[in-house]
Amino acid sequence: MAQDLSSTYEWVEKAAAALSIDKDLAREMVPELLELTREVAHNQARPAAPLTAFLVGLAFESDTGASASEQAAHLRRLIAQVRALLEA
Repeated sequence: MAQDLSSTYEWVEKAAAALSIDKDLAREMVPELLELTREVAHNQARPAAPLTAFLVGLAFESDTGASASEQAAHLRRLIAQVRALLEA
């Protein structure tokens, strides 16, 4: 059964607005970031999941001036790099 994520999306939009982040980009990345943190929690340790999301965010922050689609692609590359670590 799929989980209702409506309150999650509402929170993401609210937090994105407060942090001056593109809310559409934030919404777009929710499924992939949730999946990444799930994988980290199951393959490493639960406390590592939010810390990994934070590290991905720090790495992503260095990509200023890119378009929304370029930013989404960059986030996906960062997520793939972390997933590769989990498989190693």
